[in-house]
Amino acid sequence: MSDTRFSRRRAIATAGLAGATALGVPSNPAAAGNAAPTTDRDVAVTPPAGAYARNVEVVGYCDLDERPGFKMAIREKAGRWYVYMGHFWSPGWSVVDVTDPRRARVLRYWPTPGPQGNTMGLQATLAGDTLITAMEKWFPEGAPGTDPAAPFNEGVLIYDIAEPANPRLLSHFRTGGNGTHRNIYTGGRYAHLSAAMPGFHGNIYVILDISDRARPREAGRWWVPGQETTAPQDPPAHTHGFCCGAGAHVHLHGPPYPTDDGLVYLPYGGAGLIVLDISDVSRPRQIGHLPFSPPFHSQFGVHGFLPLPGQGIGYANSEDISYGTGPAHHASIVDISDPAKPFLLSLLPEPVPPRDAPYDDFTTRGGWCGPHNFNHHQYHPDVQPQGDLFYLAHFNAGLRIYDVSNRRLPQEIGYFVPPEPRKRYGYLPERELVLQTEDVVVDRRGFIYITDKNQGMWILRYVGPQPRTR
Repeated sequence: MSDTRFSRRRAIATAGLAGATALGVPSNPAAAGNAAPTTDRDVAVTPPAGAYARNVEVVGYCDLDERPGFKMAIREKAGRWYVYMGHFWSPGWSVVDVTDPRRARVLRYWPTPGPQGNTMGLQATLAGDTLITAMEKWFPEGAPGTDPAAPFNEGVLIYDIAEPANPRLLSHFRTGGNGTHRNIYTGGRYAHLSAAMPGFHGNIYVILDISDRARPREAGRWWVPGQETTAPQDPPAHTHGFCCGAGAHVHLHGPPYPTDDGLVYLPYGGAGLIVLDISDVSRPRQIGHLPFSPPFHSQFGVHGFLPLPGQGIGYANSEDISYGTGPAHHASIVDISDPAKPFLLSLLPEPVPPRDAPYDDFTTRGGWCGPHNFNHHQYHPDVQPQGDLFYLAHFNAGLRIYDVSNRRLPQEIGYFVPPEPRKRYGYLPERELVLQTEDVVVDRRGFIYITDKNQGMWILRYVGPQPRTR
């Protein structure tokens, strides 16, 4: 039974503007967060109490039945809309009906099979009627409430979702190691995995042939030389002297992002951005590389990458888990017009706290800071195509929206900083309990979905001026 403070049924909408009463937050506009326009072109919005917003309105809120969500995928079928998601503190996945985003509701939650106490099911990726979910061993080892010696389940599960609310398990691919983290399936024969395989430090790239969805098999793999556990214990190549811990920072976070021209782009942590030719999936071949660390931090130095070959650019970001104590993080635009020679075009500006926020900057406000995830699934027809608006989940700075029409001069034009969470569901963030926005998905209707380590799912809409009209 859900705590009524977090009930999705307490999200309301008035005059097209939702004041989320979930989280125990009153909808009294006088008590609301920062609502004043920042410029004369901004649209006035009224966020719920404790929140801050610029050009973003709240449409709805879903408490996810007290299971904070993590990474998401979305689809429309037969006129109805569904979000599939993994969970941070509950080992399993949910399907949420968001056909009416003001009344989003969980249709089904199902747990990871097998041992659960040491298993995470953080992620989902889908195309057509195929859903692929990831399982891995809890990290870091020794996290509060976990036993590193306890059994766990790992790998990927392949489901048929022809009936959207009733996923039917078809097969289980096991890595034989600690499992998989951020994978992607764009349709067709192959899924692309970030996999912790036996014999390697950190995750490597694995290509999975699912042409027979009941019998998936490995078709190819690639890793940074030096990741092998049998290799000399020098830092792997590509780290430029900035790796530590037997190659732990050289780690494919994922997803490995394939493109229609036979390439795949790998966000490879301290090894930077790596571009492979996979025209022969059995023998991936490196053709390009762009290092980021130094100057940026090494662990998860490149956390995600979104290639847009038709535009000649891609978007990169790191993930800073140092609580603001390490080298700088980044969110970047990269020129990939020549995939063999990618180069940095620009950096997205760092978020600035609202005028009346009780903190001077996001780096020192508590919790993890910096960028985390963006609107990844650009291959999917139900996802808003990446144009001149770029959406970025920014941990303790909430959702940030950028005008990227000028690739050399991206500008922030919107944000939504949710109220602070009222209830702790897990051990992160350490120390004080603060906002930690995890993931963002934007559907082709324009609805924005964000998740948090210790809240439900907020559903938003950008209402500000469009790029090139400002």
